[in-house]
Amino acid sequence: MNPSRPRQRPLHAALVSISVLLAAGLTACTTPQPVASTVVQGFDQAATQAADGLAAQLHATPAFLDALKPRRVVMVDPMIESGSGERTLATQRLQDRVVQRLTATHGSVVELVPFDSASVARAAYVLTGTSTRQVGVPNGVLTINLALTELASGKVVAQSSARAQSRGVDSTPLPLSQDSPVLAQDKVLEGYARTSTTPPAQPADADYLSRIAVAPLIEQASAHYNAGRYPQALAGFEAAGAAPGGDQLRVLSGRYLALARLGRGEEAEQAFRAIVVYGVQNRQLSVKFLFTPNTTEFWRDPVVSGPYTMWLSEIAQVGSQAKVCMNIVGHTSRTGTQAYNDELSLQRAAVIRDKLAAQSAAWGQRNTTSGRGFRDNLIGTGTDDAVDALDRRVEFKIVDCG
Repeated sequence: MNPSRPRQRPLHAALVSISVLLAAGLTACTTPQPVASTVVQGFDQAATQAADGLAAQLHATPAFLDALKPRRVVMVDPMIESGSGERTLATQRLQDRVVQRLTATHGSVVELVPFDSASVARAAYVLTGTSTRQVGVPNGVLTINLALTELASGKVVAQSSARAQSRGVDSTPLPLSQDSPVLAQDKVLEGYARTSTTPPAQPADADYLSRIAVAPLIEQASAHYNAGRYPQALAGFEAAGAAPGGDQLRVLSGRYLALARLGRGEEAEQAFRAIVVYGVQNRQLSVKFLFTPNTTEFWRDPVVSGPYTMWLSEIAQVGSQAKVCMNIVGHTSRTGTQAYNDELSLQRAAVIRDKLAAQSAAWGQRNTTSGRGFRDNLIGTGTDDAVDALDRRVEFKIVDCG
């Protein structure tokens, strides 16, 4: 190599630099365009790329171009799996990587703050993010989506996505999600996921934004539960439930779990009843009844299946008192053939119906059953462990009794 010769930059790097300069100089008066990468990378590299794509759009946002303004306060709403609404080790890793990257590259422009009540009072923006897997594809691609929403206008100002390899990524749910008796995904978490894919200049999801004031209370209670601080978790979930917008399934589930952990059995039963009432009112409830693989027998570990009798009793009591009928839908994980799993899921739904009929004969026999096998998997790994527990759920769908 000739030391007197200047080092030449690769052509693609030069083109990227020119593009960034043009974007910074020309798009301040236009709407930033979402940045999407189709290249599949390692998980950390994809998270970094998504963060860089989000940051690149900030240069095209007038509010971020004014160097005289103080740093813009951005609160980070904990990232989730889009299909299930769960927080996992993978979404925690995604969030950590994104925050680290944005702090390193744009720390002079933005101040990233925790998702707490104090932050809601001073933040101008909220950062959301999701990880979405290819259901049923072993070691399939994960899609990462990030969005930055301006709270005053309710509009997304930047959005980016990237694709990551799922091999080696630990998607084990955090304790609160893992212990939840139900699929806690409701319209608020669905709204969070929609917001994370919303293009710039478009409104963020209304269900999500309208309840953002109570969300930090839920987050603090969740953090207490995940750390094993159950008295504080209970106090937090009860505070969230009493606040405007706190009528959410994850709040009801968190309160039930905290009471159960504290050994307050009678109150825990009442809390589970509130979960069932919520499901009946919203015409659907998904409960995690885990069966021994390839059987219609409940999982034998009493830590797992011990509460099932109480759950069934509450479902039967609430259903019969409300005079509603249910289609009981069985689901299985993705192991074995489709025909085998269709039959197994139907058999498991029939077992649940029979157990409900034992609680209330006249009402229980009016309910119908169906089996979906692994067609409606939310996770799709087929690992038959904590990661894909939601794939082995039983749904109770409210239907006309006629």
